Amino acid sequence: MAATGNGPPGGPLAGVRLVELAGIGPGPFAAMLLADLGADVVRVDRPGGSGLAIDPAHDLTNRNKRSVLIDLKADGAAERVLDLVERADVLIEGYRPGVAERLGVGPKECHARNPRLVYGRMTGWGQEGPLAQRAGHDIAYIAITGTLGMIGKADEPPAVPANLVGDYAGGSLYLVIGVLAALQHARTPGGTGQVVDAAIVDGAAHLATMIHGMMAAGGWQDRRGANLLDGGCPFYGTYETADGQYMAVGALEQQFYDEFIRLLGIEGEAPARKDFARWGELRAAVAERFRARTRDEWTAVFEGSDACAAPVLSLTEAPEHPHLAARGTFIDHGGITQPAPAPRFSATPGAVHRPPAQPGADAEEIARDWDIPGILDNGGTRPDPTAADSKGLQA
Repeated sequence: MAATGNGPPGGPLAGVRLVELAGIGPGPFAAMLLADLGADVVRVDRPGGSGLAIDPAHDLTNRNKRSVLIDLKADGAAERVLDLVERADVLIEGYRPGVAERLGVGPKECHARNPRLVYGRMTGWGQEGPLAQRAGHDIAYIAITGTLGMIGKADEPPAVPANLVGDYAGGSLYLVIGVLAALQHARTPGGTGQVVDAAIVDGAAHLATMIHGMMAAGGWQDRRGANLLDGGCPFYGTYETADGQYMAVGALEQQFYDEFIRLLGIEGEAPARKDFARWGELRAAVAERFRARTRDEWTAVFEGSDACAAPVLSLTEAPEHPHLAARGTFIDHGGITQPAPAPRFSATPGAVHRPPAQPGADAEEIARDWDIPGILDNGGTRPDPTAADSKGLQA
């Protein structure tokens, strides 16, 4: 179980210092992930808030961080950020291309002060290309990569997977991979800092590498709801139960499928799984059986088996699942139930040790720990935690 508390950061990244220029979406999540793993993250917040109209105390992507308030458009602001950069290992920003340069905190200025700095850039479209200066959000990025078009039923519009596939899988996680790889390079003999260009379009496209291979081999049709892993297969999908809930089925291999059919109660009645022409009949038979009992009843039927069937839980139900509860997959910190740090480490476990950073609240701590007395000068400005803007990810 991941540790919790309010002590100093531990984890495998203990000792790594990171400056985050405040934004929304994938950049803050990437910085949170690194903070969960022990990095000392200082978030440079701007007056007026970063664009999310929620109470900062509930913005969990800012947990394990500290905040200082700097108006990057004010005189001398860039120099204060560069003072932080000089003492940091990593910087993360999510502005549109060219904005950091105009503010005086672009890669050139930062590397002049700290040649070994890893400069992480998080955008949707990337630093170059015809769309680089366009505003955008997750749904547009995954749309043009073909990823969105893969998701959903064949006879319905593409299903929107929240902002998990683009912002966080194709964006945050690729930024984290890039930052860690570049940090390793910077710490090798003769290594230097560099710029990591993490674009959601690149990451979202990369996530589908296996699918592209299957398509080239003739094992995947370029249309949704017609393939083994996209809901087209009757033994890999979701089914409604008697109480209007759902069960998820992933019985792909023969031995798991055999157990699934047996426990479902249609052994000897279902069409052969490899008879693609009768997949419609098989789906109908499976659906009819699932509608005969409630989700909890089916959960009990499949409990302890290798039938690869599981209940579809809501966000509020998930923390109470016995397996997740036993592993401590969710924790309570500061009265908020939230996912624990992941992945896990045997010798250097990550932890939630601080609640979400309040904008500008940690200037004194940062000034002391990073030895930057000038960082205390906030200009007398405090942010409005409810302020929102319409600039989007790359503003």
